[in-house]
Amino acid sequence: MTPSAASSPSVGELTVGRGALRQLHASLAAHAPEQAVVVLQETGYAAGEAIYRAFSEWLPGRTGVDRPEELDADLLGDVLSDFFVASGWGAIAMAPVGASALALDAADWAEAEPGSAENPMCFFSAGMLADFLGRLSDRQVSVMEVECRSRGDARCRFLSATPEILGQVYEQMTQGKSYEEALQ
Repeated sequence: MTPSAASSPSVGELTVGRGALRQLHASLAAHAPEQAVVVLQETGYAAGEAIYRAFSEWLPGRTGVDRPEELDADLLGDVLSDFFVASGWGAIAMAPVGASALALDAADWAEAEPGSAENPMCFFSAGMLADFLGRLSDRQVSVMEVECRSRGDARCRFLSATPEILGQVYEQMTQGKSYEEALQ
């Protein structure tokens, strides 16, 4: 598939660049800081369906597989990385963390703005990935960013797991444990 075909939006869909996403962050921080996280996560979650549709349309030209559920699990990480690169988000690597979570690592993730924050800030992406991965797995999935280039980390790391598991991880992190300890 040509790069232009891989990144062209479906009929009825829009393409929004990094600048618009960063402006959304800045505007929410300036005008509604107490609502920024929720607004970004919910907006990202709403975008997940269109991203999944774009992936479904992109997939046959890249892999010869007609539907995402037919994709070999061993190829999933590489295929998702290729798709997110072609879509402008950045490359990802997938790896299990503990027995119950999946990490998506990105050293060049589009939403991150290196050195701009004290905490992980890719809230739009967390919502989008939760919806996208939930559709891909046909299960309810939650996503939480635990490392972020915006706060100076070397990568953005998104944990994906059931809502119950990530709820427990979050609770243990608020008590001083690392996410790795919480997932052991």
